[in-house]
Amino acid sequence: MSDNEDELNGYTIIKEGETEILMHSNNTVFFNKAQVNNRDMSIALLRTYIQKRKEEYASMSRGKVNTLTRIIAATPSSSSMDETNIVDSEERVDGLEVTSNKFDHVRMNESVDDSKKILIKGRGEPKPPKVLEALAASGLRALRYALEVDGLGSVVALDSDEASIKACKRNIKFNGSAASSKIEVHHVDSRVYMLTNPKEFDVVDLDPYGSPSIFLDSAVQSVTDGGILMCTATDMAVLCGGNGEVCYSKYGSYPLKGKYCHEMALRILLACIESHAIRYKRYIVPILSVHMDFYIRVFVRIFTSPGAVKNTPLKLSYVYQCVGCDSFHLQSVGRTVYKNKSVRHAPGFGPVVPQDCKDCGKKFNMGGPIWSAPMHDQEWVLSALENVKAMRERYPAYEKILAVLTTISEELHDVPLFLSLHNLSATLKCTSPSAVIFRSAVINAGYRISGTHVNPLGLKTDAPMEVIWDIMRCWVKIHPVKNQPPDQSGSAILSKEPILQANLSRAFSSLSKSQVKKIARFLPNPERHWGPKVRAGRQISSKHVSLLGHDAVNALVGHEKANGEEHEPHNRDEQIEDAVEPKRQKTIDECNAQS
Repeated sequence: MSDNEDELNGYTIIKEGETEILMHSNNTVFFNKAQVNNRDMSIALLRTYIQKRKEEYASMSRGKVNTLTRIIAATPSSSSMDETNIVDSEERVDGLEVTSNKFDHVRMNESVDDSKKILIKGRGEPKPPKVLEALAASGLRALRYALEVDGLGSVVALDSDEASIKACKRNIKFNGSAASSKIEVHHVDSRVYMLTNPKEFDVVDLDPYGSPSIFLDSAVQSVTDGGILMCTATDMAVLCGGNGEVCYSKYGSYPLKGKYCHEMALRILLACIESHAIRYKRYIVPILSVHMDFYIRVFVRIFTSPGAVKNTPLKLSYVYQCVGCDSFHLQSVGRTVYKNKSVRHAPGFGPVVPQDCKDCGKKFNMGGPIWSAPMHDQEWVLSALENVKAMRERYPAYEKILAVLTTISEELHDVPLFLSLHNLSATLKCTSPSAVIFRSAVINAGYRISGTHVNPLGLKTDAPMEVIWDIMRCWVKIHPVKNQPPDQSGSAILSKEPILQANLSRAFSSLSKSQVKKIARFLPNPERHWGPKVRAGRQISSKHVSLLGHDAVNALVGHEKANGEEHEPHNRDEQIEDAVEPKRQKTIDECNAQS
């Protein structure tokens, strides 16, 4: 047997994109095949970032703009901005008034002074972006960045686990000199490394096993002005309301159980990142926020501006969710007051709801605060979509990320959270109208509506809940329901006559462009057991069948026995931990069934 064959004994070669890595069967280093979607999406955004960065520098060189980006103090500009809340002739309130599920951006200062802009240092071509992968594990992500993203500078891979560092170095060597020349590896606590290298990296990638909360404070300090923080969270049971008190301790927000729980998870994570950034006079501008498979991932740019930080309360809201029906309402944390020529910040007006729901008479649960400003940048989404289409052969998960980006590009970005048509019908115990009929009724009433990438049954709309329930009442008049007990929420809602007479005729724009073109937007998993995997270092046994499948578990256990790799737990804590099967992350349907 040759030396190379001896070195590869017990290892499997895994190819993803243009990268190959060696993985051992003993599970000492974490690897999850399902994360190919995550890595492909990150590469698409990295390529878009490099392109946008060059365009910004080119504009500076031509003298057409004098800023890296035009950052309005509160939120990215929106076509739906309007002035609201006239207090008196001398004082005008400019803020975010959120009533029902309608999110109204209010016009901020049109003239942004230089203190609220990020100036570019230097002209011409920018230096290649420097990337930090804070939790490298096998090094696959760092390798793909280095080998597949053109125009990228050095990639720094960190990990505090010695086995992971050895695996990372092995895989870098396995991919040749091209990888070795661009990637440097450090065995260090990533939090300490980021704290000791402030504003050093153009891109920081956090992809932990579980919650990223302990890394956020140091991460927001290590990103350069205008750089990108890419962050993943896989603790969906916590973020979706399964353990609200744990979520509050980690992220500073209380989640609510609802059909929109996965979007709320995204908004909780964004609010948490913002809360860490503002401590250092920095703030975030989200460019893409996605829920895929069993995790969420956000991409945000980070800027420094003491003035813009004051507007953070305008971008956060509390959520009031009725316990009896699907009505939810948002209340902004802060507002801006203009008096004469002076501007000051004040707490938001409230409460936006009475003690009892005016639709069904039940009580409200309150959650948040969450990020209620847009969580996507349409220009970036469209640019990433074009890049993915143009480089189809370089994305192993092309179909999946194309579907996700296409759906996101058609969302209403200025409407936080969404409704479920099936939930509305379940509350009234009526036959559900088709999505086309319901969307048509909303459009005919003069409001906007779209789908959401988070849930195939979700509908985002700026129509208030009064209009939504009036549409459902008109539908029930055509499709009667059986009598219900008077204490039911549906009975209370149907006991009122509709104020709006809904027009249920087919509207021209009731289908999105992708629906008209029959583009797949929600794809099934490519194989069974496509989901979270066992934490690295944990011995794989028959207890992990639900995560890996019978065939995979039998093969791994058999291989360990053949090589004499079975081991006893090192201590009592590990023995207890292995005695309990790891909790499987809930699917969308399971999470919704509990809401």
